[in-house]
Amino acid sequence: MHLTTISFPDIQLSQRDGHKLRGYFSALFGQQSDLWHNHSKDGKPIYRYPLIQYKVVDHVPRVLGLEKGAELLVNHFLEVQEIKIDDLVIPVQSKQINSQTIVVGVRPQLFTYRFATPWFALNQDKYREYHQAPKDERIRMLNGNLISNMFSLMKEIGYREKERIMTKVMDLKSVPGKFKGQTMSMFKGKFVTNVELPSYIGLGKSVSRGYGTIILEDH
Repeated sequence: MHLTTISFPDIQLSQRDGHKLRGYFSALFGQQSDLWHNHSKDGKPIYRYPLIQYKVVDHVPRVLGLEKGAELLVNHFLEVQEIKIDDLVIPVQSKQINSQTIVVGVRPQLFTYRFATPWFALNQDKYREYHQAPKDERIRMLNGNLISNMFSLMKEIGYREKERIMTKVMDLKSVPGKFKGQTMSMFKGKFVTNVELPSYIGLGKSVSRGYGTIILEDH
């Protein structure tokens, strides 16, 4: 899988500015490809795993691209001279690009990841079901959703995993998050899996806005 990340180390934003970052880049380049915003020409959302993701981790804004999205970031890297957040125009004094080939898939060893931004694991209907379920069932639901999240990624990059995917969520705690003006419950914590994934990729819902960003823990 081709993976490209552009980061802006001299710019400090908050995690909730991820969607504003998305809005800026979509306005700048969105006419050229719907991968920048995942909407069709009539404005309807395109439901797929996003190949371009916008996120703020440790206050540093990042734009991550996979496959065709990675190529778009490489092609437009030199054109990014400023970032606009609301009415604030921020000149880009420094930017970094990292483009590489990453292998994704089941391995014979286990990997531990932490959620650097809240994991949007459940929609409103599933969240009600989650709260009515006993503890063991809640854990089963979250592990199942995590596996589904990984399959969504693999499907979009054209990878078919034949081996069994295993996950175990750990130290999860519910945290409030805002999504389209509504308060939603999300999760922070860690998980262990036999799947090798790149750091800073997103899992779950609304990953294009920066939710569910994972980082590989050092062993």
